[in-house]
Amino acid sequence: ETKEKKKMNHSHSFPLLLLTALIGSRTCCVDSFAIVHPPTTSATTTTITTTCLDAAGKIGIFFGTSTGNTESVAEMLAERFETADSPMDIDAVQGKLADTISNYDALIVGTPTWNTGADTERSGTGWDETYYGEEFQSLSSLLEGKPVAVFGCGDSESYCENYCDGMGELHDVFSDMGATMLGYVSAVDGSYEHEESKAQRGDNFCGLALDLVNYEDLTEDRVNQWVEQLKAEGILEGGDSASSSTSSSTPAAPAPAPAPAPSSSSSDEATALLIQKLEQENAALREQLLSSAAVVAEVPATTGGDGYTPHYNAKTGSTMWTSPDGRKCYYTTSNTKSSP
Repeated sequence: ETKEKKKMNHSHSFPLLLLTALIGSRTCCVDSFAIVHPPTTSATTTTITTTCLDAAGKIGIFFGTSTGNTESVAEMLAERFETADSPMDIDAVQGKLADTISNYDALIVGTPTWNTGADTERSGTGWDETYYGEEFQSLSSLLEGKPVAVFGCGDSESYCENYCDGMGELHDVFSDMGATMLGYVSAVDGSYEHEESKAQRGDNFCGLALDLVNYEDLTEDRVNQWVEQLKAEGILEGGDSASSSTSSSTPAAPAPAPAPAPSSSSSDEATALLIQKLEQENAALREQLLSSAAVVAEVPATTGGDGYTPHYNAKTGSTMWTSPDGRKCYYTTSNTKSSP
């Protein structure tokens, strides 16, 4: 090569190095980019355009499994996020958690439930040894504010009172470390048949609850809907669109639509009808009170010589006389005693 050619190559290399520095660790396709040459050169301007393929946050997916169901779901999730690496079994990253988690802007973690009814260590997988160990507890600075979503696999029929309990513990462990929890799912929309779950927070599961034992046909749709929900909550932007607290990530009930304000004419008509109804009720009550007063006034105040007590009926004009023990009675009209 001549000195002239070497000089030209060098003048092109600097902008490309600068481009690499600006892009950082993101993977990009270089199409065109504007290179401005020094005014002393006569070379024409070259344009290089870059298109970033994964400008979104990088997602790490971790799981624990015994039968392979949770791993299968993890693989489904990885296929639906372009920026996700292959899922990793939590057993495979023991001893290098900090280095592994630091590679990701957001995490998706999953677990089954095997220790049914247990207060802690419910998964029956490597998560149980991870949660409360020194290595995991030292990750608070890495997990603080990091978007994390959880999913769980369970049996909602055979273990309807402990459905996906392990997912609840998985959620709480990451939440306690300061992570921003995403992906709450309604537990009362009619699509779940469980009775109780330690993974339920109010009307919502703290993540995606799946039942591959009894409702495997629902799994793909549930996963697809959850992925779209996580994207809407900002998991690809490192949680920028997500809520900053666990409680606020719970789906809020829609506000009821305000009732239309009544027009003045309809309001006046309703008032007139109400007044008319009240007047009719008052007239009926007044008639009942007068009738009762008449009955009281016309009942003889004394008992008969035989000790019988009178009970006068103003409408029929008859009186019923009852014995002191209440076992006998007879009737009279016009205050004249007569045996029935």
